Amino acid sequence: MDEAWLNRFLEMMSAERGAARNSLLAYQRDLQDYVGFLKARGTNARDATPDEVKGFLASLNDQGMATTTVSRKLSALRQFHRFLEAENISAANPTRMIERPKREKPLPRILNRDEVERLLQYVATEVRNSKGARRLKALRLRCMLELLAATGLRVSELVGLPFRSALPADKVLMIRGKGGRERLVPVAARAAAALHDYVEELKLLDKAPRWLFASHGASGALTRQHFAIELKRIAILAGLQPSDLSPHVLRHAFATHLLERGADLRAVQAMLGHADISTTQIYTHVQPERLQSAVEQFHPLAVKGRERAS
Repeated sequence: MDEAWLNRFLEMMSAERGAARNSLLAYQRDLQDYVGFLKARGTNARDATPDEVKGFLASLNDQGMATTTVSRKLSALRQFHRFLEAENISAANPTRMIERPKREKPLPRILNRDEVERLLQYVATEVRNSKGARRLKALRLRCMLELLAATGLRVSELVGLPFRSALPADKVLMIRGKGGRERLVPVAARAAAALHDYVEELKLLDKAPRWLFASHGASGALTRQHFAIELKRIAILAGLQPSDLSPHVLRHAFATHLLERGADLRAVQAMLGHADISTTQIYTHVQPERLQSAVEQFHPLAVKGRERAS
């Protein structure tokens, strides 16, 4: 019975929806698995309940299937059950209230402090060994890397800094981030020194561009793509894997290193410009050793346990 309904569904998808052959084969595989699951439980698609649909999805999770695969199969089930309901084969659609599985956020790649330092030291060496126009480019790159490592700016925020942002005496940058939200970001002494050296070089060359990191491109500012290429070049020269490095990885490193040193999660959220603290919380997932140490050191039950043991 289910096989006949499945064939009718596939015919409809081909004739009315114009589904491609590969799509039809995917629907067929997914739905045959589902029909087999129901048959093993003594039921069929017409009489399937939401609990049985959930049971099928749970069995997929138990098999270790990716969230994206489970979502695709659920989409096939929804379309199949809508067809059965429209054809008056079943009285209700058991998938109507089933939520799509949430995709797990991938943990960000992180550079450790030694790797970040190696990168910064190499670009500082380039500055010392360069002259003229090459020196200006080296100073620009060092300034950008120091700022990124010290502030956690988004690369779009970094390349979009106006020249006037480098002029205030206080070591704070006013950043306009996503959604036009503004935030103040403190600049550490080392990054501030790199910024000062770069600006002084611009002054010697009698340059005061609109953008802090100016370029000869159409926009007048260095592009994100060009900066990413320069970053990978330096990574190779510094002995790091270029595939492991991007401007966003440095932003991740900034946040993780702050939390490793005991920074408040809300403060990190403010510096990163996250609208929702749940976005910032992902960085607590990549440092289990530090969190375990914090529990052992500060949780009252752990402290009392040590006192009893002694």
